Amino acid sequence: MDEFNDEQEFAGKYGQLTPTGGGDPIPLLKSRLLVGRRSDVDIQLKFNNVSGQHARMSLEQGYWFIRDMNSRNGVKVDGRRINRKRLDPKCKLSIARHDYIVEYDPQTLGAYGPPPPDDDYVEEVMKSSLMDRAGLSRRSPKKRPSP
Repeated sequence: MDEFNDEQEFAGKYGQLTPTGGGDPIPLLKSRLLVGRRSDVDIQLKFNNVSGQHARMSLEQGYWFIRDMNSRNGVKVDGRRINRKRLDPKCKLSIARHDYIVEYDPQTLGAYGPPPPDDDYVEEVMKSSLMDRAGLSRRSPKKRPSP
């Protein structure tokens, strides 16, 4: 009888990207990866709609993050276009129109405690002032017509 194995096996040391339409998993072999169509990137996706340097992936506090490198056809996480975002295990990553499931184990990669914040949320919050966020900002007074 086979024993149940709790540990997941991945193609790469840091996890893998599994194409949703079938195909071989793409191993995540380094903690920083450049993804694109060019031959000098870490993960080469040979599709015309993928930019030469499409996105950068980085491992931070045991979690993968992705940043769109101003690509023409964008990056989406779970269907939402992003600039920079944390990639949670089992999320759907779309590079141009190519979909992958992100597979890794944060604890194995050094994560502890709650996940780090998503940078898109932090960036959005940081764009507003503290007074705006607290709902205390004063609106500029309306100019009165001169007599």
